[in-house]
Amino acid sequence: MSAAGTHGAHTGVTIEPSRISLPRGGFAARLPLVAGAAGLVLLVVTFVAGAGEPGQLYHSYLLSWIYFVTLALGGLFFVLLQHLTRAGWSVVVRRLAEAVAATLPLLALLGVPLAFGLHSLYHWTHEEAVAADPLLQHKSPWLDPTFFLLRAVLYLAIWSWLGWWFWRQSERQDAMGALALTRRMQAASAPAMLAFGITLTLAAFDWVMSLDPHWFSTVFGVYVFAGVAISAFALLILLVLGLQRLGTLSGVVTADHFHDLGKLLFGFVVFWAYIGFSQFMLIWYANVPEETGWYAHRIGHGWKAVTVALAVGHFVAPFFFLLLRDVKRHGLPLAAAAVWMLAVHWLDLYWLVMPTHYTEGPRLHYLGALSLLGIGCLFVAALAWVLRHRPLVPVNDPRLAESLAFENS
Repeated sequence: MSAAGTHGAHTGVTIEPSRISLPRGGFAARLPLVAGAAGLVLLVVTFVAGAGEPGQLYHSYLLSWIYFVTLALGGLFFVLLQHLTRAGWSVVVRRLAEAVAATLPLLALLGVPLAFGLHSLYHWTHEEAVAADPLLQHKSPWLDPTFFLLRAVLYLAIWSWLGWWFWRQSERQDAMGALALTRRMQAASAPAMLAFGITLTLAAFDWVMSLDPHWFSTVFGVYVFAGVAISAFALLILLVLGLQRLGTLSGVVTADHFHDLGKLLFGFVVFWAYIGFSQFMLIWYANVPEETGWYAHRIGHGWKAVTVALAVGHFVAPFFFLLLRDVKRHGLPLAAAAVWMLAVHWLDLYWLVMPTHYTEGPRLHYLGALSLLGIGCLFVAALAWVLRHRPLVPVNDPRLAESLAFENS
């Protein structure tokens, strides 16, 4: 480490600025503008092209939006978890998770168009359907369009504020080096994690489960959370590897850090399978028509192949691949696993959202691709902008030295 580097006042660590900062020129400097412009154009094209197909438009947009919201929530979960456990090994990758969580205000803004598509998305917004259905009448105090939108605003406001607050505290620590800021973030992480868990569960019920308002599962929020956690570790792995290709974080994030990220990814792959099978087994074994219909639709009606592909692709294949120690310690195979998990995470959300629209079997539609690319470009633009304005590691975190010296036994 160079003596002419960036010094952490409370860490005794000096790191060359070039190893923890994005290049000032080249494509990395233009990425926020290029990706942002591309994203705006793609979303304009999406809504213009889909104006005559509101059902298809809003289902495609909802799927794409929820996908990137879960990525951002994965970053927030990682930040909260590291502060809650006072982890030292993860300090060198925590800044990237903070940046991912900092995109939540943008994603909240991108959720506004969905407020105009409630009638195309949710059966329970049709007054004639509620009048003819006693179950919907029973649920109407909760499934009320105005109350639904107010809850959505609350969820997004809480997540955006948490993402911004932890991002801001970490940024202040870079400048001030105050140990009190670390203690403040640690103290806030417990109530923040509680708020995160409650709001994520309720949002999963509202935005996804209520697409079929006759079905219910108390495990559903945990199932969605498992996908959020998997996306967090997969995205962090890809971000670190991508930044190392740009010449940053070399020697800062090591094979030992990748090993832990890989183990966490593996662990939550198993957790997702456990929650998914538990939900299915309990509902199917009970054989209550109001509950089994949701699964019957996904096992039949042309959706069986997707269900099987999800079980194999989201659990069986990654389980045996990530079980290998060498996979978790080497960039190329770990990157392949991360890309795979992000892809099957999208398939998982597709399996949750689209059967209510494609009742006779899965289809791919150009509006799905346009909306995914549009929101994705804006997500990348926001993430690149955040990363360009801060060091890629929290240089004054008191556990930075511990993280740099971390060895995975």
